[in-house]
Amino acid sequence: MITAHDLHNLAVYLLDRHGPTIIEFADHAVVELEAKGDDSRAGTWRVLRSVVQDMVDGRLSDSAIQLH
Repeated sequence: MITAHDLHNLAVYLLDRHGPTIIEFADHAVVELEAKGDDSRAGTWRVLRSVVQDMVDGRLSDSAIQLH
């Protein structure tokens, strides 16, 4: 199971590696996975896209997160 910490780290890595274009890649991945009927992986990409978008928009930093 992927944790919030894992998602955050992956989002930081992908954003650092690909920049904001990773959002478009995530959108494409969601559409492609849904078309294949893989809703679980599509959902993970949706969440990952949301985390990256929050980082791009300044709502979430790339430092460690804490859930309360």
